[in-house]
Amino acid sequence: MDSLSQLALGASVGVAVMGRRTAPWKAALWGAACGTLPDLDAFIDHGDPVRNMVLHRADSHSLLYLSLLAPLLGGLAARLHGETDRWRRWVLALWLALVTHPLLDLMTVYGTQLLRPFTDHPYGVGSIFIIDPLYTLPLLVGLGVALRSHGARGLRWNAAGLAFSTLYLAWGFGAQQQVEAVARASLEAEGAQVQRLLVTPTAFNTVLWRVVAITPDGFLEGFHSLLDEAPRIAFERFPRGEALHEQWRDLPAVARLARFSHGFFKMDVEDGQLRIADLRMGQEPFYVFTFVVAREREGRMAPLPPEQLSLRPDFSRGLPWMWRRLLGEPVPTPR
Repeated sequence: MDSLSQLALGASVGVAVMGRRTAPWKAALWGAACGTLPDLDAFIDHGDPVRNMVLHRADSHSLLYLSLLAPLLGGLAARLHGETDRWRRWVLALWLALVTHPLLDLMTVYGTQLLRPFTDHPYGVGSIFIIDPLYTLPLLVGLGVALRSHGARGLRWNAAGLAFSTLYLAWGFGAQQQVEAVARASLEAEGAQVQRLLVTPTAFNTVLWRVVAITPDGFLEGFHSLLDEAPRIAFERFPRGEALHEQWRDLPAVARLARFSHGFFKMDVEDGQLRIADLRMGQEPFYVFTFVVAREREGRMAPLPPEQLSLRPDFSRGLPWMWRRLLGEPVPTPR
């Protein structure tokens, strides 16, 4: 999730666990710091943009490593504030602030390597967009009241914010399962041979969902709103560049992204550049993570260090389309 959501979650957890045992601002400050700490790995340069992508949310998001760090931070907080008699509660509060960060990231589609060092598998549920105001605002409101009202009222508001945001996560997961059922029925009606299926929300909401189905000869993309009248998804078919992947699959950047995306990627050649894109984040033809991995030189394609492209949609067209489509209007997708 975005940094503001993680900061708010960590602070809210800190206040909820410490309760009246310390001043709310202390619990919120330490909780916010621990809620933000795992994402500092974004400042580490691993040598190229593909490695930076696949190694984000790695060791710093390991439940084991964060659990080992919690007693050190909890003991430090207790000592600095002269509350060593409450060090166990500080450890619990900061442990929860730390581990709820990767657990929240788990609900997005990016990929979080929770179980390092035992496995580097990137886990991702994909039931919430990386920025969703309906998740973050309740946390901020509850936390704001808790910091201004020193007493039971503030703690109740903070707990209510945590409860609402957690219920919203549950709602998103339930909505995802419903849309997946609609998607599978629609694909079966079309006779599509689906190898992999992805269902994830569009930006800032859990009402309009994007569906991607990998097939033997390409991929299908469709959208479904919970407000749609017809329980059927209209899909568009696109090439995925299977032949290019067969030719370049051993190139390290290609192999890394193919594995990290769980097979949801496409390859193409544009303007003499060989590109690979992660299909999970964005929509056709605009993807957040698109990389040039080879370039044509003297009539042949030559590998080069990966370069990330910035392919952004026209928001003046995309946002009005998303709003209308969210409300159930069967408007064509802007390309």
